[in-house]
Amino acid sequence: MSYTLITANRNYSSWSLRPWVLMKALGIAFTDRLEPFAKPDNYADFRKFSPTGQVPVLLDGERRIADSLGIALYLAERHPGIWPAHEAARIFAQGATCEMHGGFGHLRGDCTMNVGVRVKPKPMSAGLQRNVARLREIFEAGLEQFGGPWLAGPEFSAVDAFFAPVAFRIRTYGLDVGAGQVWFEHILAHPAMLQWEAEALAETWREVSHEEELAAAGVITADYRR
Repeated sequence: MSYTLITANRNYSSWSLRPWVLMKALGIAFTDRLEPFAKPDNYADFRKFSPTGQVPVLLDGERRIADSLGIALYLAERHPGIWPAHEAARIFAQGATCEMHGGFGHLRGDCTMNVGVRVKPKPMSAGLQRNVARLREIFEAGLEQFGGPWLAGPEFSAVDAFFAPVAFRIRTYGLDVGAGQVWFEHILAHPAMLQWEAEALAETWREVSHEEELAAAGVITADYRR
């Protein structure tokens, strides 16, 4: 198999991070191709390689697999370790992954991902408070039931990859995730996450709409980007 994974800016693209860190953590080889968010609307440009006009996209020969969850499901049929082997852990991991993929809209909107900055956030909306409370429940349930250090047990799996962008958000905005702090610190220390962060900090370009979302989220207290 010869995969190419197409992703966008390291600073901004939370959806790109998911399959990238999953494949890196599990040792699934791929060619890394970056297509940056160059303007507010990248749809026409991204349609040249993506059926949805969005990233990430996995290329496997003539196949183009779009969407982070679609990529995870595709890989799960071809590689071990995407999901935990233990049934209860697998059920938990799949449910939490789908919940993250389809939900947490307030977290996405109020706490836009930007790896290289730290922000004093605005007071939380009621929706964001609910999202953060739910994060705590998921983290605590997974760690307590399956013993950690990963969310569904001793091995990194897709559920950790899908919550990986949340780890950067937790740090950027200083979110309190209770017992989930243990997982948060563990995943930020993973070599793949450290590589993603280093590449994010090295990026020199800025995209206006993402920077505007960041400014609306609160007051920037530190910017470690180039």
